[in-house]
Amino acid sequence: MSLRIVVCVKYVPDATGDRHFADDLTVDRDDVDGLLSELDEYAVEQALQIAEEADDAEVTVVTVGPEDAKDALRKALSMGADKAVHVEDDDLHGSDVMATSLVLAKAIEKTGYDVVIAGMASTDGVMGVLPAILAERLGVPQVTLLSEVGIEDGKVTGRRDGDTASEQLEASLPAVVSVTDQSGEARYPSFKGIMAAKKKPVESLDLSDLGLEAGEVGLEGSWTAVDSATERPARTAGTIVKDEGEGGRQLAGFLAEQKFI
Repeated sequence: MSLRIVVCVKYVPDATGDRHFADDLTVDRDDVDGLLSELDEYAVEQALQIAEEADDAEVTVVTVGPEDAKDALRKALSMGADKAVHVEDDDLHGSDVMATSLVLAKAIEKTGYDVVIAGMASTDGVMGVLPAILAERLGVPQVTLLSEVGIEDGKVTGRRDGDTASEQLEASLPAVVSVTDQSGEARYPSFKGIMAAKKKPVESLDLSDLGLEAGEVGLEGSWTAVDSATERPARTAGTIVKDEGEGGRQLAGFLAEQKFI
């Protein structure tokens, strides 16, 4: 039986763009370009490596987001994933991690899976909790923050590196895995891969396809909300220290004042 690998990916605003909130205090996506979250590229890469080692495997990428989120799916498909699932519904607007994890869990159950792989965090929210919440919703083990991952004999194994030690972990399939940016550089899509991605299937789902109601997601169904937001203040001119024999002392004094030393 084919090993079914599902990768959760996210379409995020470009971190180099001018990001700000809309009137409803959700991220305004209209005025900034989006792309596949860089940390999710590592998840796609690990999924592809596992598939290459397996006798028979299929990699499906899943995302929840607006129409433009298809761009993130196409990037993953051009890297080598086999097919994609896009959950899009106007009522999803404003969904937090709890609502998003519910939608992902329903979509993954509908798709079918043996292992779910995610990045360690998204590059916009940077919460890092979705893989654990997703595992809880699916009722399967979680093996998170792995720098090295592999699948053999119905088990997922991996290494988690901490500040003072490394752990060797394993769990029986099905399971949810998250990988760090130390797991290996993601491959660049080849021209052949980019052209092939245009012909790969992308299934579109909405809330009704997943048996969900509007009140379970979006701003209404989220467990968290943004109460207020303030524009980041403009950058001010820095302190210039001219070295006329006392530069070292002035620099040390400034660092001490800022509590850097």
